[in-house]
Amino acid sequence: MGIVVVGAGLAGCEAAWQAAERGVEVRLHEMRPTRSSPAHITDDFAELVCSNSLRAAGTTNAVGVLKEEMRRIGSLVLRVADETEIPAGRALAVDRIEFSRRITAEIEAHPRIQVVREEVTSLPDEPIAVLATGPLTSDALASELQELLGEESLYFYDAVSPIVYADSLDTDIAFRASRWEDGPGDYWNLPLDEADYRGFVAALLEAETVALHAFEKALFFEGCLPVEEIARRGPATLAHGPMKPVGLVDPRTGRRSFAVAQLRQEDKRGLMLNLVGFQTRMRISEQKRVLRLLPGLEAAVFARFGSVHRNTYVNAPRQLSEDLQLKARPGLYLAGQMAGVEGYVESAALGFMVGVNAAFAANGAAAPRPAPGTAHGALLNHLRDARKDGFQPMNVNFGLFPPVEYDGPRKKLPKREKNERLAARALAAIEEYGAVIGVGRSLEAARAFEAGVGA
Repeated sequence: MGIVVVGAGLAGCEAAWQAAERGVEVRLHEMRPTRSSPAHITDDFAELVCSNSLRAAGTTNAVGVLKEEMRRIGSLVLRVADETEIPAGRALAVDRIEFSRRITAEIEAHPRIQVVREEVTSLPDEPIAVLATGPLTSDALASELQELLGEESLYFYDAVSPIVYADSLDTDIAFRASRWEDGPGDYWNLPLDEADYRGFVAALLEAETVALHAFEKALFFEGCLPVEEIARRGPATLAHGPMKPVGLVDPRTGRRSFAVAQLRQEDKRGLMLNLVGFQTRMRISEQKRVLRLLPGLEAAVFARFGSVHRNTYVNAPRQLSEDLQLKARPGLYLAGQMAGVEGYVESAALGFMVGVNAAFAANGAAAPRPAPGTAHGALLNHLRDARKDGFQPMNVNFGLFPPVEYDGPRKKLPKREKNERLAARALAAIEEYGAVIGVGRSLEAARAFEAGVGA
């Protein structure tokens, strides 16, 4: 049984390649050049639109671990990225034109991949298909998907607030409370007096922001205004909006503060906190500088930075099964940003897993899952376990990984040592996943390996 893949971005190319490498016939649809998108400038596959950097290298950060895992299990995207790498300090950057050209050539030359250059305007009706159309999914296809899932489960604009690690919050300043409620409450609250507030607003208004692309110009609406845009409406606007102090009493003073910034628990274990209502277009360096002016966030460590941009994605914990099929349409897999992750690397990683899952399904077998302690497993767990109410895509970060065991004399492991342990555990576990799925082997050889018959 063959499969259909719609979309030849990083996720779609990786999915098509991994399925084909496991002996499955693949038909890959790409609408360019028949129809272009406002974000693309070439007709090549896997075009890197917004940046030529695949982010940090090294395994002391989560995306570096994810990239190393992808290398070890046979990712097409990472192999070509390494072959087209250009100097970029501690980041993996590529020659964008050569990278896309090479990916296109590899895909078009594969004997089990048929490339069809035409737009797909309706959901595929084949038994096994992959939808990897990215953040700029065409209106016709998005409309049909929205009809299948319901309007509340498909999002077209992504307003993302920053997330900080909970252990970087100063709890001598922050206090727990929910508006108008007694007891400890569900939110951490950062109290600001008038001077703190005025200084914060001034810094916010002076901060440098990321320029919008032409295709993002119309994305602002009242429900997802960047915090700096709210501040421009008047000096007191934030204090009557996302920073309103009403119903919150600082237990140390017994009084209501002039303004309050709230943080909400982001994950089940409480390792990460979302800065409520603080979606922003500030540059990353400015987010670090300005948000650390908030009392209690002076030493904040960020798991994710805020952004506001065009995106099309589903409510993954509500709509996707563990192997990334739509619950409402078994056999239709989602890959890449549409499935609920952020970033080129994460999108390619999901494409890899979907390609493997679809290949196993095409051969009547259940696909294995990477261990939760791997970066791949951590992404899958986020898509399964994140809050259904207000789900938002996320980049891979160590806050998504299960914690490492520690019973030493110190209260907690230093950050670098903790990250090193998380990385070592992940890279050991990914080898097991690679052995089962077959790195560079057919599905039959993978099954033989799993049974101990071959290698």
